[in-house]
Amino acid sequence: MTFRIPRVAAAAWLGAWALLAGSAIQSRTALAHECAPDNQVLEWNQVLIDTLIATSTPNSSSQRLGAIVHTAIFDAYNGIERRYQPILVRPAAVPGASRRAAVIAAAHTALVGLFPSRQLELDSSYTASLAALDEDREDCSASRDHGTPWHSRERANAWQSRQRGIAWGTEVAQTVLARRANDGFNGIYVAFGGGQAVGQWRPVAPATAMSAQGLAFTAPFVLVANTQFRPPAPRGLDSPTYVNDFNAVKALGGITGSTRTEEQTALAPFWEGNASVHWNQAANQIARAHRLSISRANRLLAVLNIAMADTALTIWSAKRFYGEDAAAVTWRPITAITQAATDDNPGTGPDVAWAPLVTTPSHPEYPAGHPSLNGVAASILLAHFSDRQTFKLTTPKQPDRTYTSIRQARADGNNARVWGGMHYPSTVAISDAVGKAIARYVDRNSMQRLHWRRNGPVYAIDADDRAVIDELAH
Repeated sequence: MTFRIPRVAAAAWLGAWALLAGSAIQSRTALAHECAPDNQVLEWNQVLIDTLIATSTPNSSSQRLGAIVHTAIFDAYNGIERRYQPILVRPAAVPGASRRAAVIAAAHTALVGLFPSRQLELDSSYTASLAALDEDREDCSASRDHGTPWHSRERANAWQSRQRGIAWGTEVAQTVLARRANDGFNGIYVAFGGGQAVGQWRPVAPATAMSAQGLAFTAPFVLVANTQFRPPAPRGLDSPTYVNDFNAVKALGGITGSTRTEEQTALAPFWEGNASVHWNQAANQIARAHRLSISRANRLLAVLNIAMADTALTIWSAKRFYGEDAAAVTWRPITAITQAATDDNPGTGPDVAWAPLVTTPSHPEYPAGHPSLNGVAASILLAHFSDRQTFKLTTPKQPDRTYTSIRQARADGNNARVWGGMHYPSTVAISDAVGKAIARYVDRNSMQRLHWRRNGPVYAIDADDRAVIDELAH
């Protein structure tokens, strides 16, 4: 005999089942929202930003430091998640390790190693960050689906997961610090003062030598070499481009008698601020606005900081290379304009009293550091987000600035080098292009998604990406 449910009863039963199912789904959705963890990658990126500001770290040193910290964070998280190609440390975490605890430990260990004077503040952030995990909320799962409290076994499992994550994150950071300890940045080099040939860079008093020269000899993070994207030699003294460069900065960049607007005058010292601080601030705020997952934020900030570091190393290598060449035009505007009577070019008139709005840095003019960093950072962000983003940037002793366009921030930062009297327009354009090329290379050629096959993970990249990489590499 076949048992049949009456049609009305069946409808009632199905309705009740749907109500219960919907309630359960709603409950799980609410729980998922309740258990949604903070983004520790963004949290510790902000700690990095705050540390750079608190220590007044020079712009020239900051990109390498940011890359070290985010290499440690990336490999620590990825060593457990195993979604991307690692940067430096191959996955070897103990199963069950907490990814978020690994991020916290890796970031803290790397930052203390790089900023030992800030250990008390970093330790405080570390303690608070671990406490905020709230029983390692990444493990919110079946045992909590019905709103039941964690039992002793679950608490023990969560504690063990955190300890494994802490141990792994610490190990990764220590490995990264050890590998970068002898990367060339802290080497001892003979002071470099350029030369006295017409057009050649020489220090502007009171400076006596090139600053941050170690960057020119530092091993890159992802690039094959710091010469891989070296720009061509600068324009000659007798070229129309040089005449245009000279007259543009002479008119716009002087401390007095300039044709700048008030806004341009204010932007020049603002964008003299730390590029790593500015572009990490932008990336962090944009990532928060888009509610990026920890995994996506992890890769974004690693690509950003590593690409910025490799760009800085490329630019400093080129500065040192061309600065040594007596035939290369690398002198700063303050030297070029006050000594224009020596350049044998009727299109450049001397002004012995000319002085720049912003103090001239002590390294060759060509290529330019800040514009290259604006180019690389903006290109990374534009590869992942639309141009219309809102973010606030800060520079010590300057009013904060809020932007609603990545491209506008990039343009202001680049033009500020001419408005400040430190760089020529053609140098700015070439340097930005170098940064853009390096951004594409790093984003397409590192930290790629892994595809699991029978023999394990395989680095996967499509034909279009490969063509772009080959083009950029040559």
